[in-house]
Amino acid sequence: MDIKEFIKSKETEMKALLGGLVGCQSVQGEYTDGQPFGAEPARALDMMLDAAEKLGFSVKNIDGYCGCADYLPEGAEEIKLGILCHLDVVPAGEGWTLPPYELTEKDGNLYGRGTTDDKGPAVSALYALYAVKELGYKLKSGVRLIFGINEENGSEDIEYYLTKEKMPPMTFTPDANYPVINCEKGMVRVGFSLPLPDGAVKNISGGQVINAVPSRAKAEIDVRFKDILNTAAEKYENITVTESDGLVTISYEGKSAHASTPESGINAITGLLGFLRGIDFGGQNIALSALTELFPVGETDGSSLGIKLCDEVSGGLTEVLSIIDTNDGQLDCRMDIRFPVCSSKAEIHERLTAAFSDKGISITEYTGSEPHYVDGDSELVKALLAVYESFTGEKAECISIGGGTYVHEIDGGVAFGIEHEGKDYKIHGADEYLPISEFIENTEIFAAAIVKICG
Repeated sequence: MDIKEFIKSKETEMKALLGGLVGCQSVQGEYTDGQPFGAEPARALDMMLDAAEKLGFSVKNIDGYCGCADYLPEGAEEIKLGILCHLDVVPAGEGWTLPPYELTEKDGNLYGRGTTDDKGPAVSALYALYAVKELGYKLKSGVRLIFGINEENGSEDIEYYLTKEKMPPMTFTPDANYPVINCEKGMVRVGFSLPLPDGAVKNISGGQVINAVPSRAKAEIDVRFKDILNTAAEKYENITVTESDGLVTISYEGKSAHASTPESGINAITGLLGFLRGIDFGGQNIALSALTELFPVGETDGSSLGIKLCDEVSGGLTEVLSIIDTNDGQLDCRMDIRFPVCSSKAEIHERLTAAFSDKGISITEYTGSEPHYVDGDSELVKALLAVYESFTGEKAECISIGGGTYVHEIDGGVAFGIEHEGKDYKIHGADEYLPISEFIENTEIFAAAIVKICG
């Protein structure tokens, strides 16, 4: 029996395990001893480790933060390959037409929260290694499956893992896209403030999360400016003007997008600021002008901030002014920046400080991570690309992204699958699903990767 036949024969078992995992509502919960991320993530981890142990693997629960299943065949001296998956999920949210925490098979697909992100891939990784073991493939080195339960909320699971265990020298995560993601931009999140003197503009607010282009923003303005605001708004299709309690509210409707691809959205905050700047609000125009000069409408490459950067490996820098609010006479803002591998957090900070200081703006928060890059000619990357090409018959090339994957802080780690370009698996949305054919094929691909890298 070959790998394909073996995995096909285990399809019912794989679906049963995935069904059990989907039934765990493994959204982050309350901390308790032994369950740092809550009871349901812990239950999912226990379920997976129990399944791995029953399949003959050596398992370990690492203080409730994560777990691993090892296969070290006879004669192998070390574990060379790690496959990193996570069993936690985002909340179900609204709009489901099928039960989010039940595995539903319909029209050749498996529906349920986590089927693609990332419980389905975790089951595939387990049964891929099981196939290699049971079919007696001769491996020169071992494999470790690592199951985390905090990827959706900061990856503290992997931080803890690294204080207790070593990561295998080669690691991939099936928690992104095929063929191979070997380059992830650096990311910084910046908070800054500037004064908004007393005057006609009473409040400006917009944005809910820092890593998205804001789709809505509004300003509350003294009713004395009602007529001039109504006249100015006539030129805009996405601005509405309402009046209540002595205030005029200007609402700007934009279009949301992920912060890693801001050019695909319409920033409601910068649009609103640009509109307000055209109205004479006296001394308040100083603050509005400062922001619109640094964040012009439609600009996402940081040119006006002096941080425009680009390289051939990872592409250009992107930035988003994503949150604004008014507090105690000042505008509090937050922004998201994704920068290429040719730069660093320190360089971005230096450039921003220079741009802000000229406008009387102070940085109040600065956090983030450096870029992550793995040479496209590395043994791991070349092996994974070759495996993907053998299954698809297509030329496989590395991908660079603006977002971060589960291996962003792991030296030499890359993302390998499971999404295919151009398909919407509704990850983080309603009716998340995984095609059964891909569930099986992913398992075959992972098994082939194990054999190629460790054989």
